[in-house]
Amino acid sequence: MDRKRKWVLSSGALLVIFLGHMTTALEVPLDPKVLEGLPQPPTITHQSPKDFIIDPRENILIYCEAKGKPHPSFSWTRNGTHFDVEKDSKVLMKPSSGTLVIDISGEKAEAYEGVYQCTARNERGTAVSNNIIIRQSRSPLWSKERNEAIMVQVGVSLVLRCRPPAGLPPPIIFWMDNNFQRLPQNTRVSQALNGDLYFSNVLLDDTRNDYICYARFPHTQTIQQKQPITVKVLDMDAINETVAAMYNYTNDLFVDSPSGERRPSFMAPLGKSSTQMALRGGVLELECIAEGLPTPEVSWYKESGDLPSSRMSFHNFQKTLKIADVMEADAGDYRCTAKNSLGSAHHIIKVNVKAAPFWISAPRNLILAPMETGILTCRVNGDPKPKITWSVNGVPIENSPKDVSRKVEDDTVILSDVQTGSSAVYQCNASNEFGYLLANAFVNVLAEAPRVLTPPNNVYQVITNNPALLDCASFGSPIPTITWFKDSQTSILNRDPYMIHNNGTLEINVAQPLNSGKYTCIASNNLGTKENHVYLEVKEPTRILAQPEYMVVQRNRKAVFECKVKHDPTLIPTMTWLKDNGELPDDERFVVDTDSLTIKDVTEEDEGTYTCVMNTTLDQDSASAMLTVVEATPTPAIVYEEPDPPTDLELTDQRDRSVQLTWIPGDEHNSPTQKFLVQYEDLLHQAGVWHNLTEVEGTKTTAHLDLSPYVYYSFRVLAMNHVGHSQPSQPSRQYRTNPAAPAENPTDVQGVGTEHNNLVISWKELTGLQSNGPGLQYKVNWRQKVVEEDWSSETVANASKYVVSGTPTFVPYEVKVQAVNDYGNGPAPETVVGYSGEDVPMSAPESVQVLVQNGTLAEVHWEPVLTPMVRGGLQGYKVTYWRERSLHQAEGQQGEQQVLAFSGNRSEGRLPGLQPYSLYTLNIRVVNGKGEGPPSPNQNFETPEGIPGPPSFLRIKNPNMDSLTLEWGPPQDNNGRLTGYTLKYQPVNNSNELGPMEEMTFPANETTITLANLKYSTRYKFYFNAKTIKGSGPTITEEAVTIMDEAMKSNQVDLATQGWFIGLMCAIALLILVLLIVCFIKRNKGGKYPVKEKEDAHQDPEIQPMKEDDGTFGEYSDTEDHKPLKGSRTPSNGTVKRDDSDDSLVDYGEGGDGQFNEDGSFIGQYSGKKEKDTHEGNESSEAPSPVNAMNSFV
Repeated sequence: MDRKRKWVLSSGALLVIFLGHMTTALEVPLDPKVLEGLPQPPTITHQSPKDFIIDPRENILIYCEAKGKPHPSFSWTRNGTHFDVEKDSKVLMKPSSGTLVIDISGEKAEAYEGVYQCTARNERGTAVSNNIIIRQSRSPLWSKERNEAIMVQVGVSLVLRCRPPAGLPPPIIFWMDNNFQRLPQNTRVSQALNGDLYFSNVLLDDTRNDYICYARFPHTQTIQQKQPITVKVLDMDAINETVAAMYNYTNDLFVDSPSGERRPSFMAPLGKSSTQMALRGGVLELECIAEGLPTPEVSWYKESGDLPSSRMSFHNFQKTLKIADVMEADAGDYRCTAKNSLGSAHHIIKVNVKAAPFWISAPRNLILAPMETGILTCRVNGDPKPKITWSVNGVPIENSPKDVSRKVEDDTVILSDVQTGSSAVYQCNASNEFGYLLANAFVNVLAEAPRVLTPPNNVYQVITNNPALLDCASFGSPIPTITWFKDSQTSILNRDPYMIHNNGTLEINVAQPLNSGKYTCIASNNLGTKENHVYLEVKEPTRILAQPEYMVVQRNRKAVFECKVKHDPTLIPTMTWLKDNGELPDDERFVVDTDSLTIKDVTEEDEGTYTCVMNTTLDQDSASAMLTVVEATPTPAIVYEEPDPPTDLELTDQRDRSVQLTWIPGDEHNSPTQKFLVQYEDLLHQAGVWHNLTEVEGTKTTAHLDLSPYVYYSFRVLAMNHVGHSQPSQPSRQYRTNPAAPAENPTDVQGVGTEHNNLVISWKELTGLQSNGPGLQYKVNWRQKVVEEDWSSETVANASKYVVSGTPTFVPYEVKVQAVNDYGNGPAPETVVGYSGEDVPMSAPESVQVLVQNGTLAEVHWEPVLTPMVRGGLQGYKVTYWRERSLHQAEGQQGEQQVLAFSGNRSEGRLPGLQPYSLYTLNIRVVNGKGEGPPSPNQNFETPEGIPGPPSFLRIKNPNMDSLTLEWGPPQDNNGRLTGYTLKYQPVNNSNELGPMEEMTFPANETTITLANLKYSTRYKFYFNAKTIKGSGPTITEEAVTIMDEAMKSNQVDLATQGWFIGLMCAIALLILVLLIVCFIKRNKGGKYPVKEKEDAHQDPEIQPMKEDDGTFGEYSDTEDHKPLKGSRTPSNGTVKRDDSDDSLVDYGEGGDGQFNEDGSFIGQYSGKKEKDTHEGNESSEAPSPVNAMNSFV
C-alpha cells in the first residue's frame, strides 16, 4: 500500500498530529535491543564471485554467508542437482555458515569443477546465491614445433607469430632473449595485443637467433617459452646469386617486396574496415599496426564525435587506443591513420556497444504490517533487453503455490493485503546473452507494537533565537503515529514556531525562553502506544557588554583592557585572553582578572591585538582591541592614528591568470604607511569571506596579482602603519577568471580496511578555490599490488572516501585519487599503498613447549602461526599463565592470571617471577590489529624446589641466668620440602663487639629449643633460617639478655667514680705528653734510630713492611661489606668465617685463585686471602697488583 502521511486534527482542546507513512520506507533500526526480538528472513551477506578460477595447488573455498532470525540453515546444488556435502569426506561446511572448504590434496581439482549455488533458509523464507562457476586455472604446455630460420631483406615488414597455448585465465605475453632481457620495442618494433611481434620495417641490426616468446600464467605463476626464432636480415644488393643459392631453401623464406621507401599500409587489421564489439562498463582496446618506410606514425580520430579524453589512453606507441568504462556513446566509427613522408593509409573500425544487464533499481527489502500493500520492483537495462524472471524462496514463481494477494507484472510484484504468514524471499533474475543479475529481496510481515528508541528524560539545551531539535525516534509495524505535547496540556501544531519531521523529530525554528519545558512524544499504532518525555532549556546568549578599546600607551606605563560579560546564570563561563590570536606570553606582567586584563611596564614587544573570548558550553562571544606602545616624551604628544583607507581601486592589464590593481592612498595621520595588504573575496565559492592575497611596500600603489582559475574576484586594500591598519577600502569591481582543469590532486590519500572484506580509500577534498572549474569529481583507482591486474576505478563527487567491497583479507592495494572537472583531469596522481581490512586470527600457535630453567624462571617455545592464518598485521603473541597450586597440596586455589605480551614474530619467551615447587598452566594466542586469535591448548608445567622463605617468627622466652628458650614458626613459603633449620648465635659485649659464633641445626619438625650453659647478664644475638635441598633461606635475627645474679649486682661498683682510678689516668696522660716532646726534639736534631740504620743497610725491595704513602700495611683488606662489627675477634688461624648465604667469587668461579681488575677482566691469582698472609709471613706486604698477579704464574 502506498500510504502518504496525513495530518489529522481533533475538534477539542487537544489537537493531535498523526504521522502517516510510506510502506516502502519502513526499515528495521540497527538498535540491538530492537533486533533481538524481530524475526527476519535470510539475507545473503557474502558470496564468491560468479566466475571463480581456482588454483589447483590450494584448497577450494566457496563463500556463502547469510544472516536472519532464526539463523538460517544452508544447502548447495552442483550443476543443478543437490550436492550432499556430508557424503564427501573432502568437503567441509563451516559451522553456522554455508561456506564450503574442499580439500583437494590427493584429488584432482577437475573433479570439483561445475556450477554451484548456495541456499540459505529459515522459517521465514529462502535466499539463494548467484550461480558460482568453479573452474581450475590451466597453464597448458606449448605445442611442439620446429622454427626454421627466417631470412628477410632489409626494409621489408615482418611478423613473428607467438600463438601461445590457451590458458585459464589467458597468459600474459612478452618477448625476451636468451639472457632473459626484454627485447626493446619502439614505433618500428612492437608487440600486438595477441602477442605477435610486428616489425614495420627490418634493419640489419634485427638479425639474431634468440627471439623468444614467453607466456606467464598468473594463477599458477608459471612461465613457458616458445622455441627461439632466428631472423637473418640480408642486404640482397650485396649478395650475388651464387651466395644466395648456397642456402638452398625450398620454402618461401624471402620476402619479394622491395626494400626501398614506400607508403604505409596496415598489417593489422587487414582491409579498409573492420568491426569490433565492446561491453558497457568494460574496456575497449582498438589496435592498428602499420608497415612502411620510413616508419609510419599512427593517429586516431572518431568520425561520429570526440574521443572521451577523461577515459581514454594511448598505448604501444599510439598503435593501441584504450577506452575504460565503456558507455553506449562510445559506439561509432574510429579511424586510425598511418602516415609517413610518402603518404598515409586509413582504416575504419566500427565499434558496437552491447551491455550485460545492469541495475536501474534493484528490489529492496519490504517490512509490512498485516493487511498492508507493498511493491517489489526489479528495473534493469541491457543490450539486448534482459529477460526478467521471478522466484519465491528459490522456486520459479509460476511453480510456487498460488497466492491471490500476489500479482506479477513484468518487472513488478504487487503484494496486496498481506497476512502474517506471507513472509518470503523473492528472487529477481535479469539475463541476456552477455550475463545475468540475481537479487534477493525479502518481504517480512511483522505486527509490532510501537517502541520509542530515543532515551527517556533527555535534556536539550539551546541558546535563544537558535533552532531546537527534539528527537522521538520510534519503531513499530504498522508505522507508529507520532503525537507531541508540551507540559501535558496542549497538542503542538505544525506551524511556526513548530515543525514535525518525517522521522518524528520536533523542530522549533527560533527557540525562545517561553519554549522551555517538558515535552512528551507518543508513538501509537493499532497494537498499542508508547510515550517518552524530554526537556528543553532555552538559555540566554552570552554577550560582551563592555568591550576592550584601542589604547596608545607610553613605554613602561600600564595598559588595562576591560571585558565585561553578561551570560545565562545557569551556564559556567570561561574567559580567555589572546594576543594576536595566540596565547598570552608567560610573563608575570600580564595579570588577568575577572573582567579585565592588565599589562604592567609595557614594552614595544607588547604591541598587538588583544582579544577577550568568553566561552560557555553552548556559545561564545569575543571582542578585540589593539595596543600601541610609544616613547615617553615631555613635549605634547603627536596624535598618531591608523591611516585612512585607500580609494579609487582600478583593474588594468587584465589577463587570464593575472591582473594589475592600482589605488590612491589615504591620509597617513603622522605615521608613515609601512605596507598595503591586498585582500580578495571569492563571490562564487565563499561570498562574504575576505582572504589575504599579497602585501606591497607602503611606498607603492600598484600590485601585480596572480590569480586562480574559476574564481569571481573582488579586491580591497588596507593600509598599515605603526598604529594599526586602516578600514578596508571599497571593493573593486568583479573580475572573473576562466575555468581550467584541476592543478592539484587531493592530499592525505589513504587506504585502510575497516572490515575483513573491504578497503576504505579516503582523501582530503579540494576546496572550491582549488577545483579550478565546475563539476569537481574524484577518480578513485585501486588494484591489488601483488597481482597482475588492471586498475579498477570509480568516479565520485562531494565525497572524501570510497569503500571497495569484496576484497580479500589484509592484502596490499595500490590506490590513487585524481581530481577531475568539466575541463579535464588533474595531474597524474601519486600511488599510495594501503591494506584491506584485517580479521581476527584463525588459529593458535602449535607445538607449545615449556623449558623450566629454575624455580622462578621458565622458557616457553612455540611454532609461529602461519601468515595466512594471522589474517592481519602481526603484532605479537600473548602468553597467559597462572599458578594452579603448590606441589605440597593435592588441591589449591587457582592464582591470578598473568599475561606477558611478546611483540613481533617471536617463537619463544621467558616467564619470570614464578613461585618454586608449584604447578602452573599456560596458553598462547596470536595478536593482530583486529584482536586475538584462539588460545592454544592449556599446557601444564611444574617448577622445581627453591630456597625457602624466612621463618614466620622467632621468639625468645623464659630468660634465666644461663639459659634461654627459643620458639619459631615455619616459613610461609616453603618453596619445597623443608630439611631443617640452622641457628647461629654469639655474645655481644657492652661496646657492641661480637664474640665467637656458635651454630646448631634442627630437624624440620622441631619448633622450640632451650639453650643452656650461657653466660649470665650477657646479650646474645641469634641468626635463624630454614633449609631445603636447594639451600638456606633468608635469615631473621633476634637479641636477648640472660639475667644477672642479684648478689653480684649488689657488689658491683662504678669504677669511673673511684678517686684512685682518676689519678692513674691523669699520670698516664702526662707520661705520654713527655714522650711526644722528647721524640719531637730528637727528630729535629736529625738523629737516627738503630733499627732505622739497620734497615737502610739491608734494604730489600721485596720487603717493605710499611707503605710510604699512607703508612698502612700492604696486605689484602676485604671490602666493607664483610668487616666484622667493631671489637669482633679474629679466629687464631687468621680467617673470618662468612655466612653461608654470602656470595663470593669462589661461588661462581672455577676455584679460589681468580682475580679481576677494575673493569671486571681476569688478571691473575686472587692473592689477597688472609690464609696466604698467614703462611707466607711478610714475603710481600703490598696490595695485590696486575704485575704481582702475573708473576705468580711463573
